[in-house]
Amino acid sequence: MTQPEVNLLTETCPSRTSLARVADKWTAMVVIALGSGRMRFGVLRTMVEGISPKVLTGTLRDLERDGLVARYAYAEVPPRVEYELTALGRTLHTPLRALGSWAEEHIPEVLAARETYDAFR
Repeated sequence: MTQPEVNLLTETCPSRTSLARVADKWTAMVVIALGSGRMRFGVLRTMVEGISPKVLTGTLRDLERDGLVARYAYAEVPPRVEYELTALGRTLHTPLRALGSWAEEHIPEVLAARETYDAFR
């Protein structure tokens, strides 16, 4: 099987789907939260404020499909399911955490820029 050319800037590059997934705000927040270690759905939902159960479920499924998150289901009553970053997912945690830190550090400047921009529009 021939591997497609990998160049993010070309329209047919398969890496674009990965970038789109990673660029999603909920994906970034879930990966950052899971950097703390394996956790249950409810704990994760509490950590990522504002995410709905439906969106969290979809995000976790997408991340599992891409090999970034592992799902562990235990045959207990009540059922218990936990999620954790895979080795591949851990390689994504560092740059996403850095991006999150950048956003937190520079929010005053971004808000000021928005205010200036909006005042002239």
